[in-house]
Amino acid sequence: MITNMERLKNTLTANGLKPTYQRLKILEYLETHVDAHPTVEAIYEALVKKIPTMSMTTVYNTLNTFIAKNLASAVTITGTELRYDCVTTPHHHFLCQRCNKIYDVEIKCPIIDRNYVDGHQIDEIHGYLKGICKQCLAKERAKK
Repeated sequence: MITNMERLKNTLTANGLKPTYQRLKILEYLETHVDAHPTVEAIYEALVKKIPTMSMTTVYNTLNTFIAKNLASAVTITGTELRYDCVTTPHHHFLCQRCNKIYDVEIKCPIIDRNYVDGHQIDEIHGYLKGICKQCLAKERAKK
């Protein structure tokens, strides 16, 4: 049976990337925190404890490389904060305006699987919703 680290090495190699320890740990972090849509700072703070030689620049550069190789995508909903997602298939995001958590959501979208709209080529689709998540709604209801 293939270990998770071997699978990550294979993923990097298949995408033409040298499977360095830092790349492996950043990819592993993205995959194990898929629901968090972490920031560069969150990734750095979590990994620098285990890899003291890691720099913030390394995290930025690695994430940009992952984006170029379609191993990750950048998520910008608030306009001020850049987060990262290792789910690269087309999907939408929901931002809770109370707790600031970002959720992946599956909703029917008529253009999400299309390559062209009105003769225009689609290279990227970014769809997001803002509101109050069910956990925050439950907390508010419990207070009443």
